[in-house]
Amino acid sequence: MRLAEPRIVASVAPMPESTPVNTADSGLEIRTHFVRGRNALVARADFGDLFVDYYLHLSDQKLQIAPEHDAMFKRALAAFALHSASRPWKEMTAWTINFQQPLLNIFLTGDNETGAITGRVFSEDVRELSENVFYSDIVRPGQPRRRSVVNFSGNDPFVAVETLYQQSEQRPARLFQLGEEDFALVTEHPDCDVAWFQSLTAEAVAELDRTETMSLLERRVYRWHCGCNQDRIMEVLAPAMRQDPQALFENDERIEVRCPRCAARYTITREAMEAFVSKNP
Repeated sequence: MRLAEPRIVASVAPMPESTPVNTADSGLEIRTHFVRGRNALVARADFGDLFVDYYLHLSDQKLQIAPEHDAMFKRALAAFALHSASRPWKEMTAWTINFQQPLLNIFLTGDNETGAITGRVFSEDVRELSENVFYSDIVRPGQPRRRSVVNFSGNDPFVAVETLYQQSEQRPARLFQLGEEDFALVTEHPDCDVAWFQSLTAEAVAELDRTETMSLLERRVYRWHCGCNQDRIMEVLAPAMRQDPQALFENDERIEVRCPRCAARYTITREAMEAFVSKNP
């Protein structure tokens, strides 16, 4: 049985018949506060529960990730969730962060309306480039997709995200790891106290609720959830099946496919694909 893997770069387009988010799951609560007198927004959360769900997903799908890649993915996941919690409700976002050393892509996507977040690491067949590239796609109802592309240095996802804010969002942001699984994002707002913002340390951010006047803005809940299922995967494969079934299946009667968003594994038979394409011409 052959492995066929759809390729993606920062895609936010949902596939049909998505499996809905289970709102009975407690999820991760991210709180955002406005720092009065400093004119900055702080998003903070303990990511322990979300990281557990991510590891359960890896275990369920029998996925193994190199420790270095895993550490980078968790930092990117924390940054993505904090960023999402700072954004408008009706917004879908996807990031593809390309690193050249180590050579890998980190993909993340989320829907603020449902609170669903998922992602994966691509460590094989990653394109070699002259520098790191960050692709960010945003979709809002009734508006065209907005894409930002920036270059950045190093192998720290926090630096990549801070560069995105500086060059694309055109407002500074700083990310901090406050504990083993405790992370925070601080972003400038108009008339921000820039000297205070630039002087922040992880220790200072951890004590903001004691040293500054903080106004709670929102509590948002996010859950590890992709929504993929067999029909969604076959929808992705349908164009290739219509064009050249032999190239897709070669001499096999079934192929193994990984979800392009979360790397979940699906076994697709030639017979099932033929029936799907016939039903959905």
